Amino acid sequence: MTNKVTITIDSILRNGKDKTITVKGWAFDQKNKVAPVITVKSSPNAEVEITQFYRIDVNILFDLPNEMCVGFEINIKPKSLKGKVTIQFTANKVVSDYTIKLGKKYSIELGTETPTQLKISKIRKGLSYLKRNGVKNALNRYKLEKFINGDEYRAWITQNENWNIAELQEELDQFKVQPLISIVMPVYNVEPRWLAKCIESVQKQLYKNWELCICDDASTNNEVKKTIERFSLKDDRIKVVYRQKNGHISAASNDALKLASGEFVALLDNDDELAINALSEVVKIINQTPDVDLIYSDEDKINEDGNRFEPAFKPDWSPDLLMGTNYISHLSVYRRSVLMDLDGFRTGIEGSQDYDLVLRFTEQIPEKNIKHIPKVLYHWRTIPGSTALSASEKTYANDVGIKVLKDALYRRGIKGSVSKGIAPGFYTISYEVISEELVSIIIPTKNGYEDVKTCVDSIIDKTSYSNYEIIIADNDSDDPKMDELYSSYKKRLGSRFIVYEIDIPFNYSRINNIAASKAKGKYLLFLNNDTQVISSDWMTRMVSYGQFDRIGCVGAKLYYPDRTIQHAGVVMGLGDVAGHGHHYFPDKDLGYFGRLYLDVDYLAVTAACVLVKNADFELVGGFDEEFTIAFNDVDLCMKIYELGRYNVWVHQAELYHFESKSRGYENTPEKITRFDGEKKLLQKKWRKYIDNDPFYSPNLTRGTGNFTIRIES
Repeated sequence: MTNKVTITIDSILRNGKDKTITVKGWAFDQKNKVAPVITVKSSPNAEVEITQFYRIDVNILFDLPNEMCVGFEINIKPKSLKGKVTIQFTANKVVSDYTIKLGKKYSIELGTETPTQLKISKIRKGLSYLKRNGVKNALNRYKLEKFINGDEYRAWITQNENWNIAELQEELDQFKVQPLISIVMPVYNVEPRWLAKCIESVQKQLYKNWELCICDDASTNNEVKKTIERFSLKDDRIKVVYRQKNGHISAASNDALKLASGEFVALLDNDDELAINALSEVVKIINQTPDVDLIYSDEDKINEDGNRFEPAFKPDWSPDLLMGTNYISHLSVYRRSVLMDLDGFRTGIEGSQDYDLVLRFTEQIPEKNIKHIPKVLYHWRTIPGSTALSASEKTYANDVGIKVLKDALYRRGIKGSVSKGIAPGFYTISYEVISEELVSIIIPTKNGYEDVKTCVDSIIDKTSYSNYEIIIADNDSDDPKMDELYSSYKKRLGSRFIVYEIDIPFNYSRINNIAASKAKGKYLLFLNNDTQVISSDWMTRMVSYGQFDRIGCVGAKLYYPDRTIQHAGVVMGLGDVAGHGHHYFPDKDLGYFGRLYLDVDYLAVTAACVLVKNADFELVGGFDEEFTIAFNDVDLCMKIYELGRYNVWVHQAELYHFESKSRGYENTPEKITRFDGEKKLLQKKWRKYIDNDPFYSPNLTRGTGNFTIRIES
């Protein structure tokens, strides 16, 4: 191996407004393991600024010392678009060149686009989505984007944040407990105007008993220190420590944490903003639930012009969702005593240090001590280089996220693997099935030769999980071909294929209960006869969750034949009863903040494909037979949820469900009467969850399952 410098360019982007070119990447001499000196040949056509910094992903990959700064960012501000700039990487007297042409067409950096460039970018994205998902789905996505980023969110802000400051202050003054809140903020080379706005948002808080603990991580921009000093000299609640050497965000956060003396610690990035009532809402929760250890809120993004968009309306505590993405994020407030017991932030996992912290922290506290505030209390600043603008700005964080999740599995004594998800910041956990216990697949049918054949053939031909039995709950079939079909499966599966003749008037709940009473499996898997297996590991995925004591019902991802979503979890409260989330979304759509490609906790899942422990099924008395057709699955899930279990929807357990989109369930007076009765029964039994589904935000629509914003008329 020669001692030539290895140069890797991660991105070359142009600022759409001032034409500055930003080159990001990493470089080092692999033979001698030294970072290069980076210089630029004299260029009359451009001004050049070079920054070298630590890259945790590269240092870990190549076993480099922490003090070696192999990452670089080179900003080239052209005086004209003619000519070129040559960057030189020198290590052990060997020079490697990299040339940047000033007039070349580079991708525009997010957040710097001109209005015309933004329009072009949106058109390109729209065309790409159209190509993947078709015209109808593209139009639906366009409508959803308007809800997220358009007038609808501004209307929601007007409707929900029209604060009466005097009333809020009066409520605040009546709180018996008024704890000191320590706000921890690491700072490094942030643009002073954003730092100032960040600090001002703290000073504007209605709740005044706070301290702002700042650690400057050896910023090279002198204006940063001047800005900090300007504020700290005028406000003794602002505490500051200056590091002499850059230690990166975990070390800086820990140094800021050492300044903290409050009972609770809030985390704040140096270019973001708090809502004016952020801390007062936190203190309200502390007064309502004194044992609380972790509090988190909803959040949105704010651009350079102060416009807010893309609100993240979060569910209450959702442990399985958290293992797929850090949905908690900001604003998050931690009990300081627990933080100190954990020794604060871990070093060596910069980029996912907040994710690692919340995983470790929640392992140490009771779930009842985690509270969610369904209000937007935190605004992420979207500026170039910010993770709020684009997770791809810090792609190394995705690799570190895998490490912190693997560490979480190890700490918890759980066998499994972690892989990258569909997009940066998303992950897939594959839990190892410890014991391949018997699964009893229960398929009710009356006739339906083609449906049953398609369903059972797909189970036999595609399923990688081997220990299962198939129970056909035959409700008085009179098609002679059914006996022939059953005989063929009996020959293929032997005692693993069972047919029970259930000669009763149709009652879905009763038919399944009778079949379940004869099942031998540790797990019951209720499956509609008009389904077809897609993914070979569908049952393995479902059992991998079902094996945990904390898990109740496990649901699957079901598609219509045209690959739009038939089922992806049930939301309580839709239509004042219950409905499917993401109904009709195309298969390539990520869903609401990635929900279609994450394993998600829901109150309920559909019995068209649901796995549950036999013991839990018996414990709650099976399906309630008053629900003859509708809502029996929702009721079952609710009963099991109240045992203290989590019901989870597993995105990689994929099947087709051939239920027709246009089929009318309630197309006769008799059916309508029956449906209305079962709807009223569900409302009577589960009204508190219909009014407040903990896994679905009160800020989202109750009209449909498309996760648009809830606007009161």
